Amino acid sequence: MAQSNIPLKQNGLQSKDAVSANSKLQDTTKIKPVDSTKSVQDTAKKKGSGLQAEVSIIAVDSQKSEVAKNISHLYRGAKVKYQDFELSADYIRLDRNQKKIFASGIYDKSGKYVGRPIVIMGNGESPKTVDSLYYDYEKQEGNTYGIMTEVDGGFIQANIVRKNIYDEMSIYKGLYSTCNLPQPHTHFGIHISKGIVTKNQIISGPAYLVVMGVPMPVAFPFAFFPKPDKRASGFLFPSFGEDYTRGFSMRDIGWYLAFNDYWDSEIRGSLYSKGSWEASVNTRYTVNYKYNGGFNIRYANTKVGVEGTDNYGSNKDFNVTWNHTQRQEANPGTSFSASVNFGTTSFFQNTGTGSVQNSYENLARNRMGSSISYGKVFADGKVNLTASLTHSQDMATRSIQLSLPNISLNVSSFNPFDSKDRVGEQKWYQRINVGYSFQAQNTVNTADSLLFSSGGFKRFQNGFQHNIPISLSLNAFKYFQFNTSVNYTERWYLQSTRQRIDNTPSGYRQRLDTLQGFNRAYDYSISTGLSTKIYGMYPKIGKIEAIRHVVTPSINLNYRPDFSDPRYGFYQHYNDQYGNRNVYSIFAQGVYGSPSAGKSAGIGFSIDNNIEAKVKSKSDTTDGGFKKIPILQGLTFSGNYNFVADSLKLSPITFSGRTAFFDQKMNVNFNGTFDPYSVDDNGVRINRYAIKDGSLARLTNFGLSFDYSLNPKAAKSRNNNIDSLRKEMSGAGMTPEQAQALARISSDPNAFVDFNIPWNLAASFSFNMSKFFNSSTRRMDNQITSTLNLHGDFSVTPKWKVTFQSGYDFKQKEVVMTSFNIYRDLHCWDMSFGWMPFGRYRSYNVTIRAKASILQDLKLTKRASSGGGYF
Repeated sequence: MAQSNIPLKQNGLQSKDAVSANSKLQDTTKIKPVDSTKSVQDTAKKKGSGLQAEVSIIAVDSQKSEVAKNISHLYRGAKVKYQDFELSADYIRLDRNQKKIFASGIYDKSGKYVGRPIVIMGNGESPKTVDSLYYDYEKQEGNTYGIMTEVDGGFIQANIVRKNIYDEMSIYKGLYSTCNLPQPHTHFGIHISKGIVTKNQIISGPAYLVVMGVPMPVAFPFAFFPKPDKRASGFLFPSFGEDYTRGFSMRDIGWYLAFNDYWDSEIRGSLYSKGSWEASVNTRYTVNYKYNGGFNIRYANTKVGVEGTDNYGSNKDFNVTWNHTQRQEANPGTSFSASVNFGTTSFFQNTGTGSVQNSYENLARNRMGSSISYGKVFADGKVNLTASLTHSQDMATRSIQLSLPNISLNVSSFNPFDSKDRVGEQKWYQRINVGYSFQAQNTVNTADSLLFSSGGFKRFQNGFQHNIPISLSLNAFKYFQFNTSVNYTERWYLQSTRQRIDNTPSGYRQRLDTLQGFNRAYDYSISTGLSTKIYGMYPKIGKIEAIRHVVTPSINLNYRPDFSDPRYGFYQHYNDQYGNRNVYSIFAQGVYGSPSAGKSAGIGFSIDNNIEAKVKSKSDTTDGGFKKIPILQGLTFSGNYNFVADSLKLSPITFSGRTAFFDQKMNVNFNGTFDPYSVDDNGVRINRYAIKDGSLARLTNFGLSFDYSLNPKAAKSRNNNIDSLRKEMSGAGMTPEQAQALARISSDPNAFVDFNIPWNLAASFSFNMSKFFNSSTRRMDNQITSTLNLHGDFSVTPKWKVTFQSGYDFKQKEVVMTSFNIYRDLHCWDMSFGWMPFGRYRSYNVTIRAKASILQDLKLTKRASSGGGYF
């Protein structure tokens, strides 16, 4: 039987020791086994041998036994199992007398080294692939040659590894890097001559640093690397760039703090050459099966103006966010959630997009809002109580609205005249449906600069509202649906207002006084109507087999009294300086408004249209091989005619609809309003129908929007990638850190580039037109806004991706915020270059960052430098 020495290569590391260790390795390309079979199994347990369990062996190809020496040679798909130790390889030599095993791969006819040993130690570790090994299965000790193993997100590769019964590894000529490939991308690595790997640390002898495969003049005579079995604190690497207004930058340098398995924190800072700086604390917490969340506190000091001039100064901004989610199973029937976002209105505009937590959406945002809510379900789910604290902030007007608190109590609708023991169908009166809801609110609406000023909390308005809807729905005349309803609303207020005119030395001034005290206001309305569906079919036209048109008309009669009548006491009046009588509601400032003035008795109407075509389809075999194509969806016209109004009895006619083109790839939405009345020379509506002036109605506003992607496979591929991530999250054996990393990705699918898609180009367009009276030209003019947005990407090579986003504002006649990004997939690392060539946020940014090991096999890389990687 021929024997040969086989030089081994593992992950680019040559080992003379590994060569000598394989001096007795069998070359099966030159073997003709004496005892050959397709599958050979043997189980051995000798009396008095001291073995505690059986040694099971399997060879798919062949087995040769040396009976005198009690040695077995196993070839091709060989497997050996002893207790929890399992080994498979293309060659295994089992020496039962010495209780030792040698295993290796073999060279096939093409000279490729195949069938490397795969080892499972049975202590919960993942299987390991090695070049070869010697193992004493009784002492549970041995040498491993050419191994790569994962150590807390990093990878150790070594020529020789020896592992003892205490789960400690001694390594010789090793490399610690961030890459899991056999030929690693050693952009950052540490060569270790000798070392010991224990449960909690790596103890190294002489070692030196390697970057991009080049040894650096950074060496250590010895070193200790912590290796805890949980998350560890570490340095957060910064990104570098230049900002047009703040100068050169070092962004998001910081430290990661892993307190325990339930919460961690990132402390980051950014420095700019012109004196600006930013700081943030981002903390996350979780309790399995109960709740999770996090909060982020950010502060920015931005220098403005030119140093040495009068306009030089600093803008001090802050932003606070908090989110909290409770699992339903943690406390059935009770819920608690929080979504908080508040701060100075200029924070995002002054800090730009450089920070890892900023985005282009934040720059365009004009409102911030918060909500903290608590919910409780009573009476077998029939009663639902919700209490919340809300905040809304307009960043353009610098106004702020707080509601502390909002309370809502809703009772599920019920049939009070129906019997639980009823037999048969409901009688008409048993169909009467009654509901109840209660709301309470304490709110203030003021400027953000006045909120915490003296007397700020006296500006709060509060109130209570009860609502009782009663409805009845019946089938009428076979084809009609009859509906009638009565709605009663009652409001309780602790304040009311009074208006008057004061004659002051500077002239007449209107005064608004707030009176404290309990007041109640109520209103009610009655409505009854009919609706039906009309189906129309059009004959075959060319390839179109049929066109179906569904019309849903509805008409209702409605009545509401005039609650400004003096007998209700809800409205009062005052005379101005000209003696004119002005009527006002004493509840006009109430949080739930006031009962409406003016009697209403009219007809409401609406017409809804859906049109779709049916064509033959070779690809779609459902519905008899026909495919339905929507032509118009939800084309609706609605309005109201008030019989008792003094004038302008017909309300404006609103319309809306949607459709899709190119096999549903482009969605189109539109809406608008027709005014049936003309206007006078001052732009005021008059009681004269527009049709008398030559037009059916006046189009007062119109909106149109659409979006389209030239490569629909891009969206499909992105969704598939996100689905695969979510499946990975639900897989067994994933650490909490890995699950957290995948959760961050799946929460924002648009933040990633797909290297599988060679190109993508998408566009969206929005158009809005409204009529207004131009006092200078004394005529009605159009106010038009329209914006075209473009975004896309293309792959220069399989590893280089360029993305862009831009657009054009047709009203301002300028290009909107534009950015270009270049990405390089480095497998275990990623690199990005971002550039905003013009505008207020003109800047560039360069980021190079190690990726978490769980992400290295995914064809995704972060679009924004928001990674949490650290060394």
